[in-house]
Amino acid sequence: MDYLPIFIDLRGRRCLVVGGGEVAARKTDLLLQAGAAVQAVAPALGPGMQALVDDGRIGHRDGRFHEPDLDGTQLVIAASDDRAVNARVAELADSRGVPVNVVDDPALCRFIMPAIVDRSPVLAAVSTGGASPVLARLIRGRLEALIPAAFGRLAALAGEFREQVRRRIADPTQRRMFWERVLAGPIAEMIYAGRDADARQSLTQALDDNHDARVATGEVYLVGAGPGDPDMLTFRALRLMQQADVVVHDRLVSRRVLDLTRRDAPRIYAGKKRADHALPQESINALLVRLAREGKRVLRLKGGDPFIFGRGGEEIETLAGEGIPFQVVPGITAAAGCAAYAGIPLTHRDHAQSCVFVTGHLKDGTVTLDWEHLTQPRQTIVIYMGLVGLPIICRELIDHGMAGDTPAALVEQGTTEVQRVFTATVATLPESVAQADVHAPTLIIIGSVVRLREKLDWFETAAGRQASLDPQFRIDDPK
Repeated sequence: MDYLPIFIDLRGRRCLVVGGGEVAARKTDLLLQAGAAVQAVAPALGPGMQALVDDGRIGHRDGRFHEPDLDGTQLVIAASDDRAVNARVAELADSRGVPVNVVDDPALCRFIMPAIVDRSPVLAAVSTGGASPVLARLIRGRLEALIPAAFGRLAALAGEFREQVRRRIADPTQRRMFWERVLAGPIAEMIYAGRDADARQSLTQALDDNHDARVATGEVYLVGAGPGDPDMLTFRALRLMQQADVVVHDRLVSRRVLDLTRRDAPRIYAGKKRADHALPQESINALLVRLAREGKRVLRLKGGDPFIFGRGGEEIETLAGEGIPFQVVPGITAAAGCAAYAGIPLTHRDHAQSCVFVTGHLKDGTVTLDWEHLTQPRQTIVIYMGLVGLPIICRELIDHGMAGDTPAALVEQGTTEVQRVFTATVATLPESVAQADVHAPTLIIIGSVVRLREKLDWFETAAGRQASLDPQFRIDDPK
């Protein structure tokens, strides 16, 4: 270990910054966040430092550094653009036993400024010992993605109850287990969801009931997995996926997304194909309730967004009626994700001022939709689950007044590495798709915005990755 990681209390302490440029301003801002009383020394100030002086947040002596500037100083940062000055600052500070950091010169430093993840009172500091500050920042970025923004509020709540818990639970092992349940369970999730008052009340109740050995009720996480690409998951979705005790997932959840769940969490398939339901919806609802009552954290993972043709509302209605805690994490719905990866904007001021989402499920051999509304001009129609009913959908649209040459597209396996986009017209798309080996999940987009794909396609760059099925709208020429 080249450096000992420590955290210094600088509240009200005099700190010296030598330099007046933007680097000095960034370091000064960090010191101010820590509550330091900052004195700057520089013959000239850049805009950032000057603003801090004008606001009365720091002191400033106009001129070059002199040794008396170190009097009464607890910490020094040398950030001038003159290496000789920085070396002199480091030498004099070190002779006085004052910690000194020289920006971009590790050999002269007695401490290193780390990359910081601030979730006060929780802090995480990352350092490469000055070898690669960029790498430290990249690591910090990954930590920022993994640590919830409300982590600090959770820590503050734990600090508020720490003494009460110590008095009420004398056994250290039981106390540790109690805190693990609090900090990784529903109470923590309440904090993350902004329900601080509920979390405080639940923590009080949990402390009162700690003697009860009964298994506490678990929680259900209704999480949108997006259309396939795991990079499109939200931070909250990823966090819940990695802490859930059991996973109940749909057919449309991609393998790459499913692989991000905990390795030791059992997976229960609850997918639905046309006329082939692994579990009826009522059984899925009952399963979620049963698993939560067993004390488990249940991840209900759904493709796309759970509230857009995902029956998520039915599931949480059951959970609410049974008193099961739950939270909902939105996902990128297939319409938004697949259209973006296909290079087709759903709205555009020159083409469509509105967008309509509908489902194309067959019922009794037909598709029942508000055809008059769907054939209105200057709008985009997005049809979920319309592959089997595509011929009926296109025929009905034409019969109700839509021009047969209206551009149309079908996206297969959208946002994944095997995505294919078929473009044609409303009149020709069914026949063209019938000639290809197309499999669900698919998404159909109808409207003049489809014409824009020729200019805006960005995802499919390799020749042969896409299929265009009508010469009038052929857009699969190699870029």
